[in-house]
Amino acid sequence: MKLNELKPVPGARHSKKRVGRGSSSGHGDTSGRGNKGQNARSGGGVRPGFEGGQTPLFKRLPKRGFTNVNRKEWAVVNLTDLNVFEDKSVVDIAALKQAGLVKKVYDGVKILGDGELNVALTVKANKFSKSALEKIKTAGGNAEVI
Repeated sequence: MKLNELKPVPGARHSKKRVGRGSSSGHGDTSGRGNKGQNARSGGGVRPGFEGGQTPLFKRLPKRGFTNVNRKEWAVVNLTDLNVFEDKSVVDIAALKQAGLVKKVYDGVKILGDGELNVALTVKANKFSKSALEKIKTAGGNAEVI
């Protein structure tokens, strides 16, 4: 059996209910909406979470925490990922993007010290972790904050 040969079990699929197509269809006249009222009108009904005027659940629950409007989000790159570059090369944001290590830059690029660095590189990024700085130096490269 192949994926293109799969078919639903007979009786599993139902044909669409065609409403408003005459009284003999069983779904004519009011089209299954009943008589009058908010839900019988076009565009009728209440918004999600509406509880008939009672204070809705999302307002009854206590509020926790806050959102820091000054929060910065970094595109992170680990040291092991930098081993794809050749020895003595300069690694900047453009090179990271070209290598596919960074897709979106956000507020900048941060280099983290996860793993080992086997090549001497000049790494240019917005931020470095302390362990990343040490490992870049021990590998014979240097780090520049841009």
